[in-house]
Amino acid sequence: MSRTELVEFVAADANMSKAEAGRALDSVLKGIQTGLKKEGKVALVGFGTFSAKKRPARDGINPLTKEAIKIPAKTVASFKAGSKLKDALN
Repeated sequence: MSRTELVEFVAADANMSKAEAGRALDSVLKGIQTGLKKEGKVALVGFGTFSAKKRPARDGINPLTKEAIKIPAKTVASFKAGSKLKDALN
């Protein structure tokens, strides 16, 4: 499902305009990003938990040249599905 399709679904399901649904979706995504930056975790009970995980620096290999390269440390987003989401997919 694309962002446009999700906005259309939310607009129809919540009986609001597409513009309002788009702003609401943007707000939710911004809230998740802010929560991950500040606290490192955003839990939506039943849906799942977003968390920020740190990956350490490591050595890698360039597949074209086979040279060793240094991959820097970074923080990545992770998601673990909640029980209601898991049940809905089965």
